[in-house]
Amino acid sequence: MFRKRSFWIILLVVAVVVAVVVLRNGKKQAPPEKARTAAVTTATQGDLTAQLAVAGQFIPYQDVEVHAKVAGYVKWIKVDIGDIVHTNEVMARLEVPELRDQLAETKAAVQHAQSEVVREGNEVAHAQAAYTAIHLNFTRLAEAAKERPGLIAQQEIDDYQARDLEAAAKIDVAQASYEAAQQQLSLARSNADRVAALYAYTDIVSPFNGVVTFRYADTGALVQAGTDSNTQAMPVVKVAQSDLLRLRMPIPESDVPYIKIGGDVTVHVDATGKDFPGKIIRFTRALDPSTRTMLTEVDVPNPKLTLTTGMYAETTFQLQTQHNAIYVPSQAVVTSGNSYYILVVDSSNHVEKRIVTVGIQTANETQVLTGLKPGETVIAAGQDDYREGDLIDPHPAFIPTTAQEEGK
Repeated sequence: MFRKRSFWIILLVVAVVVAVVVLRNGKKQAPPEKARTAAVTTATQGDLTAQLAVAGQFIPYQDVEVHAKVAGYVKWIKVDIGDIVHTNEVMARLEVPELRDQLAETKAAVQHAQSEVVREGNEVAHAQAAYTAIHLNFTRLAEAAKERPGLIAQQEIDDYQARDLEAAAKIDVAQASYEAAQQQLSLARSNADRVAALYAYTDIVSPFNGVVTFRYADTGALVQAGTDSNTQAMPVVKVAQSDLLRLRMPIPESDVPYIKIGGDVTVHVDATGKDFPGKIIRFTRALDPSTRTMLTEVDVPNPKLTLTTGMYAETTFQLQTQHNAIYVPSQAVVTSGNSYYILVVDSSNHVEKRIVTVGIQTANETQVLTGLKPGETVIAAGQDDYREGDLIDPHPAFIPTTAQEEGK
């Protein structure tokens, strides 16, 4: 009995020893945790400016169809499409014979009226001279009669007095005729000026410095006056002001609050490969209901006509700037429904998932308002491949800058 009990005790001890050995061997054979390679970057603190890049199109600063102000035949036209014209330069001339005759008639009428003024002026002078002589004689006669009563008959004195009054009345008549002649001259000159102004309209002139973009009429063509809204008059030419262009572009509704007069922009023209600064000059202050955008314009000087209307350009607007902002590359921020998160690498190189709130966004960076500190390490790409708690082997990520992207 004693021997049987000792056997079982020895067997139990051996089993315990074997179990301990197996456990120790098992712990030695468990593979160590393996770190996964990850591209990481660091949260930065500094000034961050949100920008908006919008494609726009150059249009003329002014663009008009030039109509004739009087009806007539095109006597000659010296401009064609592409020709550069200047303010008040005569581009074409109309032939209007009846208007030319009216101009000659009004000039003759002015000359006749001038002659009448001279003649009536002479009449006034003649009447004044006659009155002076008669009045002098009457005065002498009246004085003599006063000094020596009865020397001169009263009838003779009365006759001279009547002639004196008549001469004075003739002056008034002559003066009235002279004033009437002056009024007639004024009317003749006004009529002549009116006809001369109409005749001047036979010259079709450029309203500003520009380029002829279309020619509608040729020599000999009959054109109607473009002054009557009921008449569908054909224009003579079309002129566009191209030494100053409007760069017009649509601004999305979400960015409209940041558009201000005088705001800085950078314009890049693909056709020329050049960049130049500019400022916001005007905007419509109203949204297009179909596109939910607001038209905005930048004036672009074009003195050498190197830019052509219809060209496209990319305009970058400086919307808002945040100072001392914490930001990371935009690819480091993951959108999950209505929230955002970032995978942060802690001091032991383990992954930690952080829910964050974001602020302004640029082409390459996103501001992080809460959930991240400056200098913390975050996973920059491939976030779906990592889980919270994973051990990683961090390597700096290559994050292309805006300048590097433009140089591609």
